[in-house]
Amino acid sequence: MIKRSLLIATLAVVAIAPLAGQTSSKSYKTPRTPWGDPDLQGNYTNLYENGTPLERPKEFAGRSLDQVKGEELARIKRATQDRTINAFQGPIHAPDNWWQDALNLTRGSQAWLIVDPPDGQIPALTPEAERRIAARAEARRSQTRGPADSWEDRSLYDRCLTRGLPGSMMPAIYGNSYQIVQGQGYVAIRYEMIHETRIIPLDDHAHVGKNIQLDMGDARGHWDGDTLVVVTTNFKDRSVYRNASPETLKLTERFTRVAPDQVKWAVTVEDPNTWTRPWTYAMPLTLNDGEPLMPYECHEGNYGLKNILSAARADEKAAADEK
Repeated sequence: MIKRSLLIATLAVVAIAPLAGQTSSKSYKTPRTPWGDPDLQGNYTNLYENGTPLERPKEFAGRSLDQVKGEELARIKRATQDRTINAFQGPIHAPDNWWQDALNLTRGSQAWLIVDPPDGQIPALTPEAERRIAARAEARRSQTRGPADSWEDRSLYDRCLTRGLPGSMMPAIYGNSYQIVQGQGYVAIRYEMIHETRIIPLDDHAHVGKNIQLDMGDARGHWDGDTLVVVTTNFKDRSVYRNASPETLKLTERFTRVAPDQVKWAVTVEDPNTWTRPWTYAMPLTLNDGEPLMPYECHEGNYGLKNILSAARADEKAAADEK
């Protein structure tokens, strides 16, 4: 069996640089790899969509995404940028020139992310999901542990383990780069934040057995014309998306190169045990070699987790001293 590291190296060797460009065109023809697959390769970012709400805000009720554009959309994006930067002012936050200089939300292209249902809202939960989520909440309330008794009480994100899927595709204030690399029969996607890599086979093989669960799920891909379709199942309970059922959640992603400098990414979330209907959200990935994947030594530099735990111990000591 080819080792994972060797496979990644092989994919990197055969990577073909995509064409450069700036504008989208309905007549755009997707380039091909030497073996004939649509060429999606490159370094992409979704930084410009940071701060874009998942659901349609109430003030846009009755309007569609294509009705919020031009100066109205630009004004929304400028306000989002100002609000984001101002939220991190002060001595306890990062230096002013860390990620702020690269944050350019005025290039954002949409006012919200959900494209289906048409109302831009996450569908209602099923009765089963409501009971399951309520039981989990009650279990948390009844436990005697505090939120920072141990590193195990913190989120998988805090612990630098995973953002899961599709969480790993959601934009943040930094770490928003993605590299798509292709080889014959495979596509690899590297995620800057939490430094995860997905190896996606392009074949008709069935998913792994139901007893095997993964934080990023088990992916299988195929081409639908010029669109890469990736179906992912077999999720772990600890990292499954939005309290879905790990046994029945299915994510269907679509990657379509719509311009020399842009790939449209969409994901359909389907879980009949959690939502009353499937739902889809989408955003552009913009080719930008000025935003390459940077080393993300999260464990090595995870001062946040260390400080959370040490602050909790300091609070406990202060409370004990007052007795």
